[in-house]
Amino acid sequence: MSLTRARERWVRTGGVELCVAELGDQRQPTVVLVHGYPDSKEVWTEVAGKLSERFHVVLYDVRGHGRSSAPQPLRGGFTLEKLTDDFLAVVDAVSPDKPVHLVGHDWGSVQAWEFVTVARTEGRIASFTSMSGPSLDHFGHWIKQRVKRPTPRGVGQLLGQGAKSWYVYLLHTPVLPELAWRGPLGRQWPKILRRVEKVPSDGYPTPSLPSDAAHGAWLYRDNVRARLGRPREDAYAHAPVQLITPLGDAFLSERLNDGLERWAPGLVRRTLPAKHWVPRTRPDQLAARITEFVHANEDGVPLGDTVATGRHADRFGGQLVLVTGAGSGIGRATAYAFAEAGARVVAVDRDAEGAARTAEMSRLIGSPEAWAETVDVSDEQAMEKLAEKVATEYGVVDVLVNNAGIGLSGSFLDTTPEDWKKVLDVNLWGVIHGCRLFGKQMAERGQGGHIVNTASAAAYQPSKALPAYSTSKAAVLMLSECLRAELAGQGIGVSAICPGFVNTNIASTAHFAGVDESEERRCQKRSARLYGLRNYPPEKVADAILRAVVRNQAVVPVTPEARGAHLMSRFSPRALRAVARLEPPL
Repeated sequence: MSLTRARERWVRTGGVELCVAELGDQRQPTVVLVHGYPDSKEVWTEVAGKLSERFHVVLYDVRGHGRSSAPQPLRGGFTLEKLTDDFLAVVDAVSPDKPVHLVGHDWGSVQAWEFVTVARTEGRIASFTSMSGPSLDHFGHWIKQRVKRPTPRGVGQLLGQGAKSWYVYLLHTPVLPELAWRGPLGRQWPKILRRVEKVPSDGYPTPSLPSDAAHGAWLYRDNVRARLGRPREDAYAHAPVQLITPLGDAFLSERLNDGLERWAPGLVRRTLPAKHWVPRTRPDQLAARITEFVHANEDGVPLGDTVATGRHADRFGGQLVLVTGAGSGIGRATAYAFAEAGARVVAVDRDAEGAARTAEMSRLIGSPEAWAETVDVSDEQAMEKLAEKVATEYGVVDVLVNNAGIGLSGSFLDTTPEDWKKVLDVNLWGVIHGCRLFGKQMAERGQGGHIVNTASAAAYQPSKALPAYSTSKAAVLMLSECLRAELAGQGIGVSAICPGFVNTNIASTAHFAGVDESEERRCQKRSARLYGLRNYPPEKVADAILRAVVRNQAVVPVTPEARGAHLMSRFSPRALRAVARLEPPL
């Protein structure tokens, strides 16, 4: 999308004119987005479009950037004090009667830390979401603490951040940055962003980039040395703060935020699996987390009561997760685990009642939103309709869990072509449909994601009793490995989860080939009883799935027997083949 739908106005302040754009209903809470360096307000285009569905969204070009005029002279025209004047002028124009929710990225966040810690803005800011931009005052104290009391770890942190800040030193040199930005660097910057940061090629950055970057060098020259050398002692936030840390940020160390709770009591920490330019590469996830934080502070509810607090809440909060086979067993446990981590959940199952129960409970245990969809994953057309509906109504999936599966036991010679078709349609083709449809959406969005395919220890552990089932799961394992290689360059991880004997209803519903109906019921009861005696809970598999996504693991054997068989398949395959000849205890 673009900002062509935005309402524009001009705000005069301190000798400059600021270009201000507004989206959404002005009666709703106001969210102000402040861009960083060397950007213009268009860096927020995708995020603003998503937020405008619920909020009054305001973006403005910082002085000297985009369509806002530059101060004359440039030297001394970009101090934090003057940037604060600009912010107050914009806020007074767009929301004179109510405080605003502030969001800053990069230098927009550096400025915003000033806004949220100075006395003259108190009462004008309802909340602040910060990403990839520290307070210069907090940074100054962080440096002084490590210099006054040096430890090996502290010195290492200083050197590490010093290396990441290489560009800051260059921007303090006279003339050269301006020449570079107005020359070769300005021409190559869009290509650099696409190659290094995976920023989509959609008309960003704008043509004003060379002059924006040249003017913005004075943000560093006017503020960095002065504040780092003499940081304020009263730089305490007077509004709730949410810190979103991109885990792959090339310019800022995570350690820079150590001890930040001293300056921002009640700080809410979140992480994103992304690099520096998250407004462009993760707009969906970013908009979801901003929305959650704004609603929490608008409703006046304690943050602990509204923000998910599960083990992985900082990783999955606001993400959209779709789980197939979510009506029971591992699928239901996985949906619940993501719900506890604050993810939005789409529970898919051919059992409508089971999917509905999973979605309802997901909402109760922490999911901001959860929906139930009734689909047979083996039905290609039904899956295509599901993918289209999810993308249109809920958004592009961030994590896909292809979990739906059925059991089939019996010798190869007793297994009919109909038996083969049924098990392959669900266990293999269901995974193929999910990967093809939702994986394509992830790739086209360009924001990364993760695909989890539930295979089995049977994928690498041959058995005379499970030829069809093992074949289907071995195919899922190899599909996952191939897809992982193909999608790695697009930031999409793929994991194959390989449980062993897990206490679910798959044994009691499995089909047994080559036996009559009464014998099949007996086999189902006996296998279900054995699985029950093993009593390995599906919740442990769900935990393994979340860890696999966080760590981007390729193949994850879960139960002890699955891990043992995996080791044997690699180091003693002959012994594994001997085990395969044994009669199962059914």
